[in-house]
Amino acid sequence: MTEASAKNKRRKLESALKELGSVVIAFSGGVDSAFLTKVAADTLSSNGGRALAVTAKSGSLPKRELDEAIELARLIGIKHRVIESDEMSVEGYVSNPPDRCYYCKSELFGKLTAIANDEGFNAVLDGANADDMAGHRPGSKAADEMKVRSLLREAGLTKKEIRVLSRGLGLPTWDKPAFACLASRFPYGEAITDDKLAMVERSEQILAEQGFTQFRVRYHGDVARIELNQAEISKAVKPEVAEQINTAFTRIGFKYVAVDIIGYRTGSMNEGL
Repeated sequence: MTEASAKNKRRKLESALKELGSVVIAFSGGVDSAFLTKVAADTLSSNGGRALAVTAKSGSLPKRELDEAIELARLIGIKHRVIESDEMSVEGYVSNPPDRCYYCKSELFGKLTAIANDEGFNAVLDGANADDMAGHRPGSKAADEMKVRSLLREAGLTKKEIRVLSRGLGLPTWDKPAFACLASRFPYGEAITDDKLAMVERSEQILAEQGFTQFRVRYHGDVARIELNQAEISKAVKPEVAEQINTAFTRIGFKYVAVDIIGYRTGSMNEGL
């Protein structure tokens, strides 16, 4: 990656935004959607366009992530709306099949498309980047079906390039750890409920308060399987820290707490597919 190449891709992104003129953005507050939202706000506000960032509130989005998204939208200076998600009413989501994300994204994009149609926006955008072409991505099917544009991917912007450009824009998300919705913490076929999502959210909040930087709490019934960066595993198994984590997790409702010796990796629940 070169800085010049990344800037060229950013200009391509800006050109696409100018051509669209008005957009609704699926805004989670993560690295990708924050960068897209910032560039859209800057580009369209100076060219007579409109941009609206929309965040879906649900049990699969931790409160800390929602709060950060609200503050980030304020910092960026874009019009922001928080809507309620109805994903828990979708059977294809609750039963948690391998294509669960398709049902979740279909529900979300349906709401965003309705906003765009009702309020005269020309397009709905998501934050998928060029690295998201690989792997198990059923949510991409929903985006394709509903004509949602992935301008970061269209511009060829990778996650690394987005982080570099975000830093240049002064975005606090430039080095934010990767995040996926809490529903990704469950083995496929394990029904998703509000209570289970709350258990995972509370458990991950405990790890955040302990100072861990990248983590996942995978739900396996009575067992909580913790994934951490390799460099932080040694901290978690120190007797005093392990005791604190175990006590807190058992109070939440887990009977056993395990640390995954392989460590954090994206999509570990897809390894059995």
